Amino acid sequence: MGKYDFVTAELNALREQGLYNTIRTIGSSVGAWTVVDGHRVLNMCSNNYLGFADDTRLKEAALNAVREYGVGPAAVRSIAGTMTLHNELERRLATFKHTEDAVMFQSGFCANLAAIPALAGKDGVIFTDELNHASIIDGCRLTKATRVIFPHRDVDALAKALDEHAQAPRKLVITDGVFSMDGDLAPLPGIVEAAEAHQALVLVDDAHGEGVLGSHGRGIVDHFGLHGRVDVEVGTLSKAFGVVGGYVAGKREIVEYLRQQGRPFLFSSATTPADVAACIAAVDVLERSDEEQRRLWDNAAWFKARMEELGFDTGASETPITPVMLGEATTAWEFSKRLFQEDVFAQAIAFPTVPRGKARLRVMISAVHSQDDLAFALEKFAKVGRALGVI
Repeated sequence: MGKYDFVTAELNALREQGLYNTIRTIGSSVGAWTVVDGHRVLNMCSNNYLGFADDTRLKEAALNAVREYGVGPAAVRSIAGTMTLHNELERRLATFKHTEDAVMFQSGFCANLAAIPALAGKDGVIFTDELNHASIIDGCRLTKATRVIFPHRDVDALAKALDEHAQAPRKLVITDGVFSMDGDLAPLPGIVEAAEAHQALVLVDDAHGEGVLGSHGRGIVDHFGLHGRVDVEVGTLSKAFGVVGGYVAGKREIVEYLRQQGRPFLFSSATTPADVAACIAAVDVLERSDEEQRRLWDNAAWFKARMEELGFDTGASETPITPVMLGEATTAWEFSKRLFQEDVFAQAIAFPTVPRGKARLRVMISAVHSQDDLAFALEKFAKVGRALGVI
């Protein structure tokens, strides 16, 4: 046998099971209409909630930063890579999120990999929702802490698990704020109450909540009025913010501890001046106006209502994330392929990203979609849905 035979066998198995991920290539800026694999298509699967990925204000800020600071810091933050721009963004994020401090990382994924091992320690217990994001799962795997996985959004089960581990020296409760595949919200008030009763830290990953929930997009903590009661807010700057990067916001002591102990901060180069400056510009826009946020929610409500009228199952989403539930992976991939042929880009999501039998198209509504765009998408979804016997 050849040394690569196992790789070939695994790839063939993915194809046979309908789980092979066809990765398409973007050939333009990301907007409502985007060039994908050489074709201009309506983009219905980007995380560009507010349209910031191609916003003139953010692009201008990035260009100015390159002219002043160059293209990269050429060092890790802890040695020679911290620029005035990094400090400015962290200060602005803390103010925006109503927290004491914030620290930036290279991505939201890196932010979880920095925060979870440092806060859990080897003798701690982590309590994590069963549907938490892969970055949370990997962050937990990097620790020697005991892991307790509680049923999705089940506060009673969490409270019981906290009771059972009451003597643990460290307790860390972790949840997504918005669950990215289903669009439902964490029951954060109940989670916080359970954690407070057991002297446990709470970490919420608000990747899909910031820019979307709360006043001017401040996120799920603001949405529920829990400022000061959530110990750690992990965020990404690559979705509603439209750029790249991640951060942790929270108590000053915790943030400073992560500057000293967060491994991505210590051992991976800092984010570029262009990215940081664009993120600062995004904060500027959000602080000044909630126009984009309101348009996002209006678009989502209109589209969801009409998809349901057509007979599609859009799950239990409470946010602009609109899962179109299709069941089997082969159906989802065929639906996505036919939509693409009709000039609509909506990628299939299947195992292992979601459980087997729960494949779907995850439609991501944006503030930059016009009513005509959404009507065009509905027409194509209806055509393909009827052809495949989904509706």
